[in-house]
Amino acid sequence: MEVYSLITFVLLFNFFIFFNFSKISKSLNFFDKPDGNLKKHKHPVSLLGGSLILVNIYLITFFFNLLDLNDQIFAGQFFYIFIILSTFFYIVGCIDDFTNLSPNLKLLLIAFSFLVTAYFFPEINLKLIKISFLDKNYYFNSFSTLFLLLSFSLLSNAMNMFDGINLQLILFTIFVFMIFVIKGFFSLFFTMLLICLCFLGILNYKNKIFLGDSGSYLLSSIIGCTFIYQYNYFDNYLYGDEIFIILLIPSIDMLRLFVVRSLNKKNPFKGDLNHFHHIVNNYFRNKNLTVVFTILMCVMPSLLLIINVKTYYIFIISVIVYISIITYFKKKI
Repeated sequence: MEVYSLITFVLLFNFFIFFNFSKISKSLNFFDKPDGNLKKHKHPVSLLGGSLILVNIYLITFFFNLLDLNDQIFAGQFFYIFIILSTFFYIVGCIDDFTNLSPNLKLLLIAFSFLVTAYFFPEINLKLIKISFLDKNYYFNSFSTLFLLLSFSLLSNAMNMFDGINLQLILFTIFVFMIFVIKGFFSLFFTMLLICLCFLGILNYKNKIFLGDSGSYLLSSIIGCTFIYQYNYFDNYLYGDEIFIILLIPSIDMLRLFVVRSLNKKNPFKGDLNHFHHIVNNYFRNKNLTVVFTILMCVMPSLLLIINVKTYYIFIISVIVYISIITYFKKKI
């Protein structure tokens, strides 16, 4: 009964936000204004996406503790790691949304946020990594913090770069959260966050709200913390290469952009209109079709995992398909 009451509360709370969003956004006055360059939307759009997700997290975890549902969320010190790191990433994104930080400074602040959290909470670590097709385990020893610092920095940038067209990052995050629910990684917690994301998706589709950097960085911290926790504490964990496959398309798109920008002597972290979704949209000239296409590209590698295709085959197939699509679409534009 307590669980159903909590789900009902979260549903009603997000209903209230949804139907009163125009008043809320106007009163808070936090908008992303078009600049005619990278920001091509016609009117100012609310940047409260990350804020709404964070408020949902605070509410859900508060009631979990109040109702003694602690088994439905990160245990022990990792709960504080999750809350603090998510808040830090959200704050960095908020500052960037307000002031448009330089790419190097954003990366530095993300790294600093992780290092501060890791200093006070050494429980955020990986002792080893397991690969599904190898019998040998690879131990990090003293390099765990360095590996996680690099992982969080790359993940936050990959998800931020993937947030360039309405619904794309929200749908990708819904896909990842559904994997968590199916695998039993805090199914109730992520089901409630899915409620929030569904309402955000509708508002985002209507061009009333953006996730902003605050939202994309926040989501990256949630996903990153969950991957670490499930690897350390769940018996049915995802192998390291399986995690990479789930995040494959945003990751290889980020890598391609880094290489292309570096070869063109540009800052690899500075935004442009050469992302995968930009190329696809320039070909289709239809944003809805573009989002469907890019999300299918993201989902396909994971579907191949379900039918037990080896991860190295999935990687090779996905990279070939990805490069072929970009090459073909660019020729046809």
